[in-house]
Amino acid sequence: MLEHDRPITRAWVLHPDLKSDQTRRAAEPALEEAVALAAALPDLDVVDGTVVPLPKVHPGMLFGKGKIEELKAAFKAAEVELVLIDGPVSPVQQRNLEKAWGVKLLDRTGLILEIFSDRARTSEGVLQVEMAALSYQRTRLVRAWTHLERQRGGLGFVGGPGETQIEADRRAIDDQLGRLRRQLAKVVKTRELHRASRKKVPFPIVALVGYTNAGKSTLFNQVTGAQVFAKDMLFATLDPTMRRIKLPAGDDIIMSDTVGFISDLPTELVAAFRATLEEVLDADLIVHVRDISHAQTEEQAQDVHAILQSLGIAEEAPIIEVWNKMDLLDAEARAAAEAQVARRDALFATSALTGEGLDVLLDAISVHLKDPQVEDVLTLGFEDGRKRAWLFEQGVVVDEAETETGQRFSVRWSALQKERFARL
Repeated sequence: MLEHDRPITRAWVLHPDLKSDQTRRAAEPALEEAVALAAALPDLDVVDGTVVPLPKVHPGMLFGKGKIEELKAAFKAAEVELVLIDGPVSPVQQRNLEKAWGVKLLDRTGLILEIFSDRARTSEGVLQVEMAALSYQRTRLVRAWTHLERQRGGLGFVGGPGETQIEADRRAIDDQLGRLRRQLAKVVKTRELHRASRKKVPFPIVALVGYTNAGKSTLFNQVTGAQVFAKDMLFATLDPTMRRIKLPAGDDIIMSDTVGFISDLPTELVAAFRATLEEVLDADLIVHVRDISHAQTEEQAQDVHAILQSLGIAEEAPIIEVWNKMDLLDAEARAAAEAQVARRDALFATSALTGEGLDVLLDAISVHLKDPQVEDVLTLGFEDGRKRAWLFEQGVVVDEAETETGQRFSVRWSALQKERFARL
């Protein structure tokens, strides 16, 4: 079905502000993000969004009776067909609220699954999203798994034929999960072969990471001249896009644009999300792009660092930080930001939209990729052909001599190359 042919669903976003949760995010910015998430789906018309103060969770209904009646009247008046709740909703709560309000209901996990499905492009990304969707639906057998027919193009949570049929029993879902796992194993093997061939290219990989909507794709387009889908929309990019570019200093690099990070990523989606970050795991340099104009920029930065940490990336590759969207700051905030940038190494100010600061950033990338190098002597046996080939692919061999048991190499390399060699 073509995007413009999809029926438009009128939706309302609720952000439950649970007072007893000491770690909860500020309610208004969280609601704004949830509304932006909903807007990322082309067939939703978000008519309104509301913060609902919640002294405590009501096990069967999430909200109290009075609030449920009040919201029901609002939904009816606005002719709402779908309610999006920015948080977890149990299957029982979902069934009860749908019955009380006479609408379809989607929680945060379901919404992000829909977006992942809409944006996934690679075979692995599509399979990971389908598996995540099935695992999620396994606990919600009131939903039909019509997304496997791809009749709507999404996952079938928002609309589409067959949505009221209760046919996705656990055995069928488990059979389908088994089939998808087998497909995924083949796809992963193919991707590993592609990664191995990429490693033979002696160019360093520079990965752009950042919170969703920070301007990574716009920056990527400015630098590479590529036309990656860049829009003021959360999750605009889901699968990494890679381009070879020549830096002003003359060095060739591979630049990778990646999916935006997001706080409170549902556990069902971690594998699907990680699959989209494959190139970041091999990056020689990570460029963390921040939307410095966003009210929650500090919290977003903490979320990005936490995800990098959980993936084991933060300890390996060096990271530089880019404060993007400087053009959106007022004069006072801009002056303060520029003063901070001037005082800190590995911190740069840009506007990807206007191109401001990109030359300075690219020069800095050149410098950061030229790690201080050290000389070492290695002895390899005749059986270590793979390691020998790797040394020559990396261009680090200064001298080699044959010994009785193998070969001795003098190498000049960076700490990162030395660490990667040790893992071979």
